[in-house]
Amino acid sequence: MTGRRRWSTEEILDTAAELLRTSDAESFSVRKLAAVLGTDSSSLYRHFRNKTELLRAVADRILLTAMDGYRPEGDWKQRVTALALRLREAFGEQPQLAAAWGRYGSGGAGSRLVMEELLQALRTSGLPDEEVPARYHRIAILLAALIASEAGISAITPTEYEQGMEQFRVAVLGADPERFPALAHFARDIRPLGADRHAAFEEILAAHLAHIEARIP
Repeated sequence: MTGRRRWSTEEILDTAAELLRTSDAESFSVRKLAAVLGTDSSSLYRHFRNKTELLRAVADRILLTAMDGYRPEGDWKQRVTALALRLREAFGEQPQLAAAWGRYGSGGAGSRLVMEELLQALRTSGLPDEEVPARYHRIAILLAALIASEAGISAITPTEYEQGMEQFRVAVLGADPERFPALAHFARDIRPLGADRHAAFEEILAAHLAHIEARIP
């Protein structure tokens, strides 16, 4: 009688990432992953203590992918923007994990690389050292929120998108002008949340960096 195959940590993460391409982080479970690998959950718990730790590890690999080949160029705002666009692109390939990254964070090598580059960029901006940690934290929150929001739209099915668009049209174009005068006034120009996400991402980030720049002595 032969024993079950022993899977390496990297093989487990590869399979978890592939499984997450077809399901969201909420429905993902260690039991489902073990079934795909043809093993039992207890063998996976030798590598990861729980589902959260596993999701963090998969998300950290996405951060490593984003940082692969990265070289800081330009001033501090250009560096932060370049890093943000890399993160958005990397999580665009695995949108199901964007929300997991924002919720659980990551303490792996990828996370440290991202943190280091953001902190280094902010130190070159001219901000006093005592303000850098708080500004870093705000940028990290903003990026996690924007990336998770954009990924959420990209992960929905065409049918779900059309249903959402129909509900949007009913809510906006059918608004009672007496009860919702402003909404009725701008109804023809209001766009749904899923529209023009790329431009909105860059514009919001640029506005936040300009706010930071205004505080530099």
